[in-house]
Parts: sequence; C-alpha cells; structure tokens
Amino acid sequence: QVQLVESGGGLVQPGGSLRLSCKASRGIFNIAFMGWYRQTPGNEREMVAVMPQDGGTSRYTDSVRGRFTISRDYAKNTLDLQMNSLKPDDTGVYYCTAGHNYYSPNDYWGQGTQVTVSS
Repeated sequence: QVQLVESGGGLVQPGGSLRLSCKASRGIFNIAFMGWYRQTPGNEREMVAVMPQDGGTSRYTDSVRGRFTISRDYAKNTLDLQMNSLKPDDTGVYYCTAGHNYYSPNDYWGQGTQVTVSS
C-alpha cells in the first residue's frame, strides 16, 4: 500500500519561495520513481519534476528548471520540492506522485496542496 501526504503549500508573493514536502508510506521503497505534478487553472495536470529512487538523474519541466529542486530524504521517507523565484503562473494544486515510469510517474497520487503566488 502506497500512501502519499503533501504539506507546505500556501500563499506567497511573486519572487518568493516555498518548500513542499511529501510523506510516503513504507511501500514507497518498491516504487522506482517519485515526482511532483501540478494543475494550474485552466490547464491539464503536468509533471513538474521526477526523481529516481536509486539516485539517478532528476528531470524537470522546462518552465521550472533552474527554479525548482526535487530532493529525497530517505531517513524521514519524504520527497521535497524547493520552489524559488515563484511566479503567478506557478499557482495551482501540487501533487506528490509515485510510479514505475520515469516519464510519467503517476501510479499513485497524494491529495494535493494548494500553492498561490500573488501580490
């Protein structure tokens, strides 16, 4: 059983930072990839970042590369997303995911956390 619970969303001004965290259940160790998706207003869900659990190369969507960093704390069994230089276009619901496909790691989903970037 894989369970994912996100935290850390909220309201931030443009140019600010937020750190999202995802607490995973023990079953996550059998899943090859973990990632973050988001759904922004009027758009379909998109993958933001993915990280292999074996320490391989992380991947980011073009719009966040250089601003967002995905990381894993194996001791705490969490997946984090550090978001810097936030823009209003980053506003949306962010989901922690896990799956067996590097390009679409979305077999399991958390409930989502709202991120709002506004002045």
